[in-house]
Amino acid sequence: MTTIGNIIDGKAVAESIREALKNEVAAMKAAHNVTPGLAVVLVGEDPASKVYVKNKGIACEKAGIRSVQHTLSADTSEESLLKLIKELNADKEVHGILVQLPLPKHINSDKILETIAPEKDSDGFHPYNVGRLMTGRPTFEPCTPLGVMKLIEASGIELSGKDAVIIGRSNIVGKPMAMMLLQKNATVSICHSKTKDLEKKVLAADVVVAAIGKAEFVKGSWIKEGAVVIDVGINRTAEGKLVGDVEYEAAKKRASFITPVPGGVGPMTIAMLLRNTVDAAARTIKKG
Repeated sequence: MTTIGNIIDGKAVAESIREALKNEVAAMKAAHNVTPGLAVVLVGEDPASKVYVKNKGIACEKAGIRSVQHTLSADTSEESLLKLIKELNADKEVHGILVQLPLPKHINSDKILETIAPEKDSDGFHPYNVGRLMTGRPTFEPCTPLGVMKLIEASGIELSGKDAVIIGRSNIVGKPMAMMLLQKNATVSICHSKTKDLEKKVLAADVVVAAIGKAEFVKGSWIKEGAVVIDVGINRTAEGKLVGDVEYEAAKKRASFITPVPGGVGPMTIAMLLRNTVDAAARTIKKG
């Protein structure tokens, strides 16, 4: 069951994907004696990053993927981090590399991401893979927008001809999300902090993807009756409650489908990381 009423159940979709991957990994081990390997690099002590990395490790273990974590201190030099990535690029047992963002300010994130071998880019952030996505020939796609597309697909939502509005223009979500929706023949608008008449634009949208990072920024009254609402935001209120970028209870009454926070897009991001890692291992086997 991918929906409960009009709520898209990200946990259920992610679980079905992870179960399929577990079987795929077992078959890969049996037929080729290859275990997909993911190297996760964490620099510093950011609490949210530590939680994400821990959850990724648990998910890998459940799917039968070998996960190796490299934890570096916050004062690690850029040179040391680049050296580690080059070593991981050369390691044949590592099929995917993930550098947890954000990195400390003294390290150039772009330089780090560009050093990861494109064929091991499980996050889908390398310029080579971004370029392939742009030209409609994707290899590795960024995990969060890919997870959004899998949620939409699993829920049976037709995108062709629909007007889609993305709120947020980041390289991680907004921009790749636009490319993926375009490939499904949606008409796409990317909105951001400088957009005029944002409420009016959202109100005209058949599909709304909120990825702006502001708690309940998108009001329920902005949502067109029958629209599909995908909430990528994860924000913590002063009371400690997790909420999305959309005013959920009010929007739920107007949307045909909506993702909750938590339990919507979040589980899909990790599922897609595993998917990309297994795909990388499969490509290695194919190359011989």
